[in-house]
This record gives sequence, structure tokens and C-alpha cells, in this order.
Amino acid sequence: MDAFLLIGFFVLVFIGIPIGLGLLFYFVPKKLGNPKTAKYLTIAYGLFVLTIGLYIAFEDQLFTKHDAKELVEEQDIKLTDDFELVKNESMSAIGDYHHTFTLKITERDRQNAITKIKSADNFKTSNGSIETLMYQPAPGRYFGKKVIQNYETENSFVREYFEPSGQEGYAPTLRRISISKKTNELTFEDIDE
Repeated sequence: MDAFLLIGFFVLVFIGIPIGLGLLFYFVPKKLGNPKTAKYLTIAYGLFVLTIGLYIAFEDQLFTKHDAKELVEEQDIKLTDDFELVKNESMSAIGDYHHTFTLKITERDRQNAITKIKSADNFKTSNGSIETLMYQPAPGRYFGKKVIQNYETENSFVREYFEPSGQEGYAPTLRRISISKKTNELTFEDIDE
């Protein structure tokens, strides 16, 4: 029974409300004696809804190298040379968002990134104790300061950025950059759970 209510809610929100607004944009101006305005408003609104729908549907295909570079450089990892966007995937559900992409970078950018991570004051080797930022207990998960961890695992050098949401019940942001020890690949993960 609860599943039917949830499905009904989604149908109402994602189909019913947009259609209702479209009908409102059409019938209100038409009743006021402006049929051309009603027609143009409805067409403009339809194109707006269609554009949003297409953007959501093709979000992964519209992701560019420039977008990838911005996200990586937010973590203070600079990419000076050209790189290849090897893989890009994103998934979302109610309350969750996960975005991952992999870049093939140059050896120089790889070494610069590894040096940046290893020279951080809080760098820990694979023998050190690494706090799992994503699964903190409630107070630190929602409120508190931004935390950046730099550490080494068996296969990669990692920089994690954790930012509490500032509101109870809202997902914090966790962004992780992993630089492979064996290949020139940089993997970025953005996790909002």
C-alpha cells in the first residue's frame, strides 16, 4: 500500500504538476481574451519543461573536460597538461547522488598531484588510521567544519574532502580523488548520501 502512495506521489509531482501548470498557462490567458498569448505561453513552457527533461536525461553526455577540471581543481589538485575523460557516470535516487569520473592524465600531472597529497600536513600512509568521513555519527555528519584527509592506500594516493550540510537530515558532501600508483589515472567521486 505504501508503495502505491509513493508512486502516486511521484506521478503527481513529476507529471501532474507540470501538466497542470501548462493547462493554467493556456486557459487563463485564453479566458481573458488572449488566445495568441495562451498559445505562445504554452509553447514556451513546454519547451522549458522539455529542456529540463532532456538535460536530466543526458546529464552524463553533457559533462565536459572543463567540468571535470573544475571539480578536480576545487580539491587543489592542478591539471596543467591535456587529459582524456575516460569514463563518466552519475546515479541519483531520493536523497542520494553519486558521480564518478576517471581521467587519463600525464605523468607530470600525476606526479604533481601525488606530491601535493604527500606533502600535506595530515598525510597518512597505509599503516596510519584513516577516519571514515562518510559514516560519521549524527552531530559531525551535519554540523561542523570541512575536513580534508590525505592518505595512501595499497593502490592509490587519496584526497578526501568532507563538508557537513549544516542542516539536520541533509546529506553532507564527500568528494574523493584517487590517483593510481600504477597508471596515469585520476578517479573523482562525489558522494552525497
